[in-house]
Parts: sequence; C-alpha cells; structure tokens
Amino acid sequence: MCYDLAFSNIKFVYDRFPELKEGPFAPFQPTFHKVAQSYPKWPVLTASGKLQLQLFEWGVIAPYMKTAEEIKKSRKWMVNARSEKVLDKKAFWYKIRGQRCLVPATGFFEHREVPGFKQKIPYFIQTKDAPLMLMAGLYSYSPLPDVETGELPGTFTIITRPANEVMGKIHNGGENAGRMPLILDHSMQEKWLEELSDEAIQDLLGYEMPSEQLDYWPVQSIRKPKEDNEQIIKPAHYEQLPGLDDQGGGIMQGELF
Repeated sequence: MCYDLAFSNIKFVYDRFPELKEGPFAPFQPTFHKVAQSYPKWPVLTASGKLQLQLFEWGVIAPYMKTAEEIKKSRKWMVNARSEKVLDKKAFWYKIRGQRCLVPATGFFEHREVPGFKQKIPYFIQTKDAPLMLMAGLYSYSPLPDVETGELPGTFTIITRPANEVMGKIHNGGENAGRMPLILDHSMQEKWLEELSDEAIQDLLGYEMPSEQLDYWPVQSIRKPKEDNEQIIKPAHYEQLPGLDDQGGGIMQGELF
C-alpha cells in the first residue's frame, strides 16, 4: 500500500505548475517521513474550476462517518484506495471518483521481507527523472466541521495499484503485499484532474510506472521515533542483505555507504 511519505520541497510543485504563481505555503513544512495513520495535513492539487494547491488531511472522512467515534474506528482504512475499487459501483470510492486530486511527494517508503532477517527492511523509493512524483488521489470533505473554524476539512486518499516488477520484490510480504501507489507519468498528471468518463479514468488507473524509472535503497527503521530530517532517507547498510533479483540498484552483501 502507501502509508509513509516524504516531501522535502514545496517549490517543486510551483516549478511543475507555474500557473499556481509561486507564493508562500506557510502551513506546510518540509518532511522526510509522515505516517498515513497520523492523518497529517498535506498539500494536494485539485482543479475544481481552476488549479489549486490546498492543504488537506491524509485519510478520507466519508459522509457516513457521523461521529468522532465512527471516524476513529473507520478512518485508518481510508488512507489508501485500491484502483480496482474506484469504478466498482458497490465501493465508496465510486461515489467520489469525480473528486480527483494529485498528491505530491519526493518519495515513499515500503518494507521488504528478507529470509534470515527478523524485521522487514525499509526502503525509500523515488522517481529518477524528476524530483517530484505525483500520485493519483481522491478527496472528500469531512461531514464534521472544524471546531475552531467551522469549515469542513478537506481529506484525501492515495490510490494504489498492483506493483511493478521492482516494487513487487520490495513490497513482498503482509496482507497488502504487491501494491504500490499509482504514480502518474508527466503526460497524465493534468489529465487526471480533468472531467473524465469512466473509460478514461480506467485508462489512467491502468498505468504502471516502469521499474527502470524508480530509484530505491534501504534505510534505517522508520518505525522508531527520530528527528524529521534528511537522515531518515540516507542509505543504510545491512550485513548480508541480498540485492533484488534481476534488478540494478539493489544492495549486495558487503556493499557499504
């Protein structure tokens, strides 16, 4: 799935979308690791009327979540949406398929199961050709107003899809194994925000980013509290960690950083 993100520089968004007219985005600070289930505020791109960069909370709060107790119980399942469910008329995601957004990041984390290792090995993954990756998302406004402002907070989910070859080798364990975020190609990013037929949505949902367009390396544990800085994404050395079969860029036994 996609539960851990990094986003180091908001300027990357303004460089990619100059029509936003670069300006301060004071509520957002660079981060090298945020966890989905902490429901952090995150910049997302929407295009309802015009292209906007807005601060939404990660983790959709659906209209059927009427109380704080219902939100606490159900929201943790709403940080990701499977691509196969977006056009499934029985799924909630079908109801908000027209509320599409782009979720910017400079990378994400996933864990690899390795025989002989007690703990899964965390990897940091980013795109090779650009510092900014844009993931397909859906958004919804919370039915419960903010207690301070009275406004309905915007919330979002990241769409995941079956993993490409390299991500299948990294995200190889657990009940959600073999998934990755739907990272859109440059030519598809604006299109995702347009008014689309279900057939056009399906075409975009079917896109698989090629393995060779991703960089990846093991890092230290991201489940232990630490200062939010660049050290989190620094390559780590694990003794006797094998590389990913048939993939360049894996970490071979004895390789040092």
